[in-house]
Formats: sequence, structure tokens, C-alpha cells
Amino acid sequence: MTATNRSDRLNPPLAAAPAAVVEQTEFDVVLANVGDKKLDVVKVVKNITGASLMDAKKLVESPKPTIKEKVSKEDAAKVKAELEAVGATVELK
Repeated sequence: MTATNRSDRLNPPLAAAPAAVVEQTEFDVVLANVGDKKLDVVKVVKNITGASLMDAKKLVESPKPTIKEKVSKEDAAKVKAELEAVGATVELK
């Protein structure tokens, strides 16, 4: 038995440290479902995006539109709350 083998048995290699969990810092706010109050949702989207009423309507009518991209967790939660208050279903990605 050599010294190297002996030390390997006494001090086994350390397991790799678990990867640190990276918390997501940027979110996309996606409109999953408009709900029953489409006009109210359009108005909220208009206020959030600064788009014209017509552009906001087109955005709301498109399939699963992204309302805001790469916003902070707080901003995403605020936008989500505003949209959900008028009956929309929102996803944060």
C-alpha cells in the first residue's frame, strides 16, 4: 500500500458542491387570457405600454401577447395585479 492510496481512503474526494440556485431577476409578463372585460384589459394594457388604443387592442387580441419584457420582479407583480384586477389571466415567465 502506498501513501497515496492510503490518503485516498482516509480523505475521499469531496463531492462537487451543489450549484447555487440562481434566482430569476427579470420577468416577462404574458397575457394568458383576456377574460370577460376585454375593453378594460385593453385600457390597462394601453396605460402600461404607452401604446395607442388601437395598438393595445391589437396586442390584446394576439395569441399570448407579451405585455412587458425583462422587468423586475416588483414591476412584473404590479403589472400582473393591474391586469388581474380587470379579469385577465397573466403568466410571469
